[in-house]
Order: sequence, then structure tokens, then C-alpha cells
Amino acid sequence: MEHIYIETYGCQMNFADSEVIAAILTKAGYGMANDAAEADFILINTCAIRDNAEQRVRHRVRELRALQNRRPGLRVGVLGCMAERLQSRLMAEEDNVSFVCGPDAYRRLPEMLVQVRRGQTAAEVELSTTETYADIEPVRLAGNGISAYISIMRGCQNYCAYCVVPYTRGRERSRNPETIVHEARTLFEQGYREVTLLGQNVNSYSCGDTGFPELMDMVAGVDPKLRVRFATSHPKDLSDRLLEVMAAHENICRCIHLPVQSGSNRMLKLMNRKYTVEWYLDRVAAIRRYLPDCSITTDVIAGFSTETLEDHEATLELFRQVRYDYAYMFKYSLREGTYAWKHLADDIPEEEKTRRLNEIIALQGEIALQNNRKELGNEYEVLVEGESHRSKEQLFGRNSQNKVLVFDRGDAEPGTYRRVRVENCTAATLIGQLVQ
Repeated sequence: MEHIYIETYGCQMNFADSEVIAAILTKAGYGMANDAAEADFILINTCAIRDNAEQRVRHRVRELRALQNRRPGLRVGVLGCMAERLQSRLMAEEDNVSFVCGPDAYRRLPEMLVQVRRGQTAAEVELSTTETYADIEPVRLAGNGISAYISIMRGCQNYCAYCVVPYTRGRERSRNPETIVHEARTLFEQGYREVTLLGQNVNSYSCGDTGFPELMDMVAGVDPKLRVRFATSHPKDLSDRLLEVMAAHENICRCIHLPVQSGSNRMLKLMNRKYTVEWYLDRVAAIRRYLPDCSITTDVIAGFSTETLEDHEATLELFRQVRYDYAYMFKYSLREGTYAWKHLADDIPEEEKTRRLNEIIALQGEIALQNNRKELGNEYEVLVEGESHRSKEQLFGRNSQNKVLVFDRGDAEPGTYRRVRVENCTAATLIGQLVQ
């Protein structure tokens, strides 16, 4: 039996894809290696959303040459978004890569590995309008046995000016809802207590008469003890109907990731985000109305094409107004093939991008700390996930709002729900005690 080792970079969707890849190759007779040094094939599942992500992969590929020199039979393949974007060009640029496979071609991997073992190279990068891998039961890799991802749809057709995803993952297509509910029920029966429904834009999910609110209602109905999360939402598709469904189910977590990208209407139009700041704030107000205890998180880009200081200040003001609990904050990275790459100048100097990003990071750190200080004295039901990284005498878990709580172990066990009182905090973590 030959063994596969999978390394995953990037978003939650990539980690979910790696579990599909593992299922396909396990069924084909391959074993899963626990270490790269034990593998016959190393598969690197990649992200292409920013240049930094691709450079990390290239560094790792070059690093693997030393291992390949010691083990001449070892083959390296690059999968996912970076493979789709660069295709066979990647094998020419990185001569120790034997095969590339795009996100819609994973069913072809067993054939590709046979081809590679015969001394040939292989590239499968054709995008699909129908592939969802709905019939494949993922092999859960290095998880905690408590939380799991479920991909409910693939692709994106929003064509934001800066984003490469529509070109690397194709157009939107949604899984049959019955397969999603079945996967959630199976996970619960296996002992999992939390699922996260994944898609590039989950709230545009649509299959027959089932939209995303109806799907959430179905998955939440599997069992009240199964927590349900979702990522990522697009503000233009966040409906009151979804918020009503969330309010009706206590086990749908009170946390919504709502990427804004900029607080300037001029920037949003240039980015092709399809909403205004006013629309976005209306959706935030709706969340507060239906779900007063809901946490809101976001994504933001500093230094997009032609961004002025006024545009940047508008973003800072939006952060002050919304008061996010967490934010993913990035400098703009020009991506080949996007609308911005073809039509817009990357004209903000790198040092100015960094300065603006650091301002956003500093402000968000202040807001997060202030938000967390307001939690002191509150009690939450926490799904215990495991030991704290700092001490084996402490455990950690998350509340419905997706905030991490660290507390003394006591008699708590991973995979159980426990009430925890918040007694201290940092900007990133709540520190508490079990409520007996």
C-alpha cells in the first residue's frame, strides 16, 4: 500500500476539500501517512487568494526537494486554487512538482497518481458547473472529533474586482439539501457536537425550493445539542428570513461573519461589492434587532486601487460604528486574471498599505478588548474543545458567539457543554471559571 500525506493551506473550504481528497484516495486503496517523511505522495492543497499564500506554498515545495533527494520515489503534487490558477505552468516553474489538480478534478486523482508513478507528469484543471462531491463522505483528518466542516456549495460568481476565486473555483453550484442533512446527522451520531456549513457565499445557497434559511432550519433540526455555524456571508444576500430562522433555533450560533472590505462607497463600487455602506449598516442593524447577543466579524482590505486617505478614514469610522468582535485584516494583493489586474492600477505604495493596515489592526484591537471587558461577569454555555495551549490544567472552548474561553479543567471533558463565568479577558480570549 502506498501512502498519501496531505498538507493544507488557506481557508476552511480547503480543509474541507482535503477531507474529500482523503476519502477519494482511501477508497482507491491508498493509506494516509501521519508524516511527510513516511509518504509516497505529498499533496499540497493550496490557496491563491493572496500572493503571500502562494509564496508560502512555493517555499514549502522547494523545501521538499531535500526530502525527495533522500527518497527518490517520493512525488509531490499541488492541488486546489493555486494549481487551477497556474496550471501546468507551475510544474515548469517548480521542477520537483509531478502533478497539478484543480478543485473540480479530485475524482481523477487515483488515475493521476498511477500516471505519475509510471514516470509521467499530469495536470487536471478543468472547472465544472456541476461537481459538488455530494456523494463522498469525507475522511475527517486531524480534527478534534467535536467540530466538523460541511461544504454545502462550491464556486462563486460575484466577481469582486480583487478576487481570484471565481476563476479558480468556477461558478456557484449547491449540494442537494438531503445530503447535507444526512452528513450533519451522521456526524452527530459519531459524537460531533458542532458543524460549520461552508461556501464562498453560503447565503446564496439554492437547490430547488430550498434556500439557505430553509437549509439552516433543516440542519438545526437534526438535534438541539448540535451547534450550527456558517461561513462566509455576503452582505448583499443576508436576509431577514435567515435572521428569523437563527432567532428560532438556540443551537444556531450567534455569530455572523460579514465581510465589508471597505467603509467607502467609492471603494465598494470599484471593488464590485454590489452594496453600499448604508446597505451594510442596515444589515448590521437587522442582526442587532433579531439577535441582540450576536457577534459580528468581518474582512477588510487596506490599500485597494486608488484608495485615498478619506476612503481609509471611512473604513476606520465604520469599524468604530459596528464595533466588530474580530476582523481578518489584509493589505491589498494584486491577483493575476482578476478585473483589478486587467483594469485597475495597484498604485498605493507598499509602505502606505502597511501603515493603513496597522491603523486598522490597532483600532480593532482596542475595540475587541473593550467588547471583551463588557463580558466580565457573564455566564456562557461553552462547548469544551480541548486543553489550553498554555497549561494542561486548563481547557478551552467557544461560546455561541465564537469567542474562546479558557478555564480551569475541573471535571469538564472535551465534547461536553459546560457553563463558564467570565472573570478576566484579553483582546482575543475570555478567561473564566466553571459554574458548578
